[in-house]
Amino acid sequence: MSTEMTSGMSSETASGMTSGMSSGMSSGMSTVRAGSRWIAADLRARKGQAALTVLLVAGIVAALIAAVTLLEDGTNPWRSLFAQTNGAHVWLYTKDSPPDGIGAIDGVTRVAGPYRSAPVTVAGNGKKEPAALRALPSAVAQVAHPVVTEGRWLDQSQVDGVVVERSFATALRLKTGSPLTVIALSGERHTLYVRGIADSAEQGFYPEWTPGLAWVLPSMLDRIEPMLGRSEWVTGLRLSDPEAAQIVSQRVVVMLEDQLQRVYTWREVRAAMELDNRLLGTLLALFGVVGMVAAALALANAAGGRVLGQLRDLATLKSMGFTGGQVTLLLLAEHGALGLLGIGVGALTGWAGTVAALGTTSVAPVPVLTIVGCTALGVLAAVGLPAWRGGRTPPIPDVPAAPPRGHLSRLARLALLVRLPPALILGTRDAFTRRLPAFLTAFGLAVPMMMITIGLGVWSTLDNFLSHPEQVGQHASLYVRPGKLEAAEAQRIAAGDPGVSALYPGTDVNALAPGEARSVRVRALGTTAEPYPFPVVEGRTFTQPGEAVAGQGLLDLLGVRIGDRVRLTVGGSPLIVRIVGRALEPDLDGEVLSVGIDTLAAKDSVPPEYYALALRPGADPAEVRARLLAESGESLDVQRVVNPADRLSVIRVVIVALIAVLALIGLANLLTASALGLRDHAFDLAVLKAMGLTPRQVMATLVTGTGLLVVVGVAVGAAAGMSVVTGLIDLQGHTSGVGAGIGRSPSPLTMTLAVLMAVGASLAVALIPARRAARAQVPVATR
Repeated sequence: MSTEMTSGMSSETASGMTSGMSSGMSSGMSTVRAGSRWIAADLRARKGQAALTVLLVAGIVAALIAAVTLLEDGTNPWRSLFAQTNGAHVWLYTKDSPPDGIGAIDGVTRVAGPYRSAPVTVAGNGKKEPAALRALPSAVAQVAHPVVTEGRWLDQSQVDGVVVERSFATALRLKTGSPLTVIALSGERHTLYVRGIADSAEQGFYPEWTPGLAWVLPSMLDRIEPMLGRSEWVTGLRLSDPEAAQIVSQRVVVMLEDQLQRVYTWREVRAAMELDNRLLGTLLALFGVVGMVAAALALANAAGGRVLGQLRDLATLKSMGFTGGQVTLLLLAEHGALGLLGIGVGALTGWAGTVAALGTTSVAPVPVLTIVGCTALGVLAAVGLPAWRGGRTPPIPDVPAAPPRGHLSRLARLALLVRLPPALILGTRDAFTRRLPAFLTAFGLAVPMMMITIGLGVWSTLDNFLSHPEQVGQHASLYVRPGKLEAAEAQRIAAGDPGVSALYPGTDVNALAPGEARSVRVRALGTTAEPYPFPVVEGRTFTQPGEAVAGQGLLDLLGVRIGDRVRLTVGGSPLIVRIVGRALEPDLDGEVLSVGIDTLAAKDSVPPEYYALALRPGADPAEVRARLLAESGESLDVQRVVNPADRLSVIRVVIVALIAVLALIGLANLLTASALGLRDHAFDLAVLKAMGLTPRQVMATLVTGTGLLVVVGVAVGAAAGMSVVTGLIDLQGHTSGVGAGIGRSPSPLTMTLAVLMAVGASLAVALIPARRAARAQVPVATR
């Protein structure tokens, strides 16, 4: 009998447990279905706000991915090319072929070359460009071999073939099969045919790095330049440790002594390749990081506003059996899903945009995954606190959450004292009903406005480069090289043109820096009696032989300051100068020393390599160039100066896009503030209408409450942006080598228009929900 009872009890217990488990599982499934339906219904009810949330998160993520990709691409062109070409870490140029012992230096694993190189002039499309022809064999070298991107490499079957470095070919508009006319130092012309276009990691991009580079077979170079005294030898050293490049360079200088013309390492090549993308990437990173903070505020405000508006629904869910944790998960799932969707859209958009801009699919996955992960954590953190507060809602559905009451604010009292219309007084009171949301709304508008002001400052700086090129060292508009003429004859023709106001003889030489074992550019332009007007922002310009002005990059490289003496070596001859000033220098990362041409030895400065021409006001550089070419019978080489702002014109497009993203962030904050204000004062609207206020007055009340927050946020953001914009731009100029002193803040007219447009657009957006609320029929009910 006991066995039967035990068996029965066991059967009943098992049945109860099974029933409980089924009931629990059924209850859990029904809870999930009910929660999903509630989320779907809520999202359908606010499609516009949900879409705006997705767009603002997507815009920020896309900006951050573009920033990281461009920053990485600022160094990756060299990295990827160096890996593909198995590049050399040190390049040295000598008068004669270096001794075989150069490869026995400690740390050197392989040697590229030595290769013979000869200077030539490339003529085509009505202009002439300096170039270096380098002799390479048809067999692919093991070290520092160019990578052909179009066409084929050199072949003995086509002796007159030439392979052109890609940036140089782009500047000359060359394609595979195009004829290429080169002029030797003897004046003899030779026609080559482009067999291929290749990338190389041994020098920077043209025209920032001159001369242009092209490769021919050794037999062809012997035909073009048979005299060995007019050429030099180029040797590359690949090292086991890239960080030892400095030590190896110093040993090379000691070993070769007077034979060494110049030497540079992989660091200079990398720096030459990264300037433009680095500046653009830094700007995008700044906008992206600050925009992410603003986006997190917008998400937090949006989630907090929705939670306040859903208190009745949340209380109902609680009364239906939802636990606090389940309500929190519902809110987190709803608002977090919008942010995660925006992250996905932004990641895809950022990847597609950078691929289209860079023409490559090699977007680094680690930085992108880092951005996606950090943004996801930021989104969940931003919506987590409002979701947790929503989960604590008591299960009493019939008790609404009334806005806090208290004394009138000082601003509202001031409105009463000056006897403003009642609608404006009520709006002033309503603006600060909830102080924390009011602060977050104003702060959420101030941050985008601050970044918009910084963007306008960058725009103004670029405009200043274009309108005042002399402030970045471009007082001259044309550079004239003698070409086929004697230097004196070229000077006579250039000085005799009616459009030329001043002529400055110039020569650029490479000098070995002390203790650095690398070459720097020495620009000898003008004389100490009539110096070229370099834009000196610290100290003064040179006034006598032996004085010089330097770029910020050179001062940082040598570790010197204004007033110090520097000893350089130019072609085996010492050059001792005293630095008397710092000039803005956009070329070569600011690693340029500028002196008068009479400071150089006669062997390096006579005759001058070129003449810099400053034109009279109103003179057209194109017309002056045409006259000089006609006067010289096309014998002169006349080149127009390229403004650095032209290379950075893409930044304008980026600024416009980022301003649009920031405007979306501000719009999201504003819509949240408007929705929260309407919810808090829904009963007040009914009372106001019952008291006789017209729909227009009710609308003015609502717009005034939101408009005050808009004005405060925009004004604070604009003031903060104006206070830091020039400092940030100068900081970027200092770190890039150009030097501080280039930053320009937006003009007062520009800022006035920007503030008015921001306030006007914000009020126009706030007017939409206010008009609907003013026209709606709100019954007065007992609360």
